[in-house]
Amino acid sequence: MKKHNYKIKIEWTGNEGKGTLNYKSFNRNHKIIADGKYGEINGSSDPSFLGDKTRYNPEDLFLSSLSSCHMLWYLHLCSLHKIIVTEYLDNATGIMEETENGSGKFTEVTLNPKVIITDFNMISKANELHKEANKMCFIANSCNFKIVHNSNTTVN
Repeated sequence: MKKHNYKIKIEWTGNEGKGTLNYKSFNRNHKIIADGKYGEINGSSDPSFLGDKTRYNPEDLFLSSLSSCHMLWYLHLCSLHKIIVTEYLDNATGIMEETENGSGKFTEVTLNPKVIITDFNMISKANELHKEANKMCFIANSCNFKIVHNSNTTVN
């Protein structure tokens, strides 16, 4: 079995002079950096947890990881099945439930891919490949909840 290793650096930038003296004494801003990658991602926590709403939070990044992993597998499978995709857009949604002690977990994710292909006769197969992409997606395989796919495939 092949193993793949990943490395990421998280740098907290939210010390406002008092460190974590109390819950409101610091902000949640941070940078996400990977060696050899272009740029950095400005992160924070969800505004519900005193985060900066203009920055990506872990929940945003989780949902985007799931959506992009699915898309990449889907495009790969379409290429194997000779389905030419010319556009792909997903407006993914997710629900996270918070418990009384402040912890929580995602309970639902819905991917809503809008796909444009070149051959009308391949629409049915193109829609079926979303199920296969879900089975192949590394991120989806790491989830403990169902991922719903509401695909909409049309021809340009």
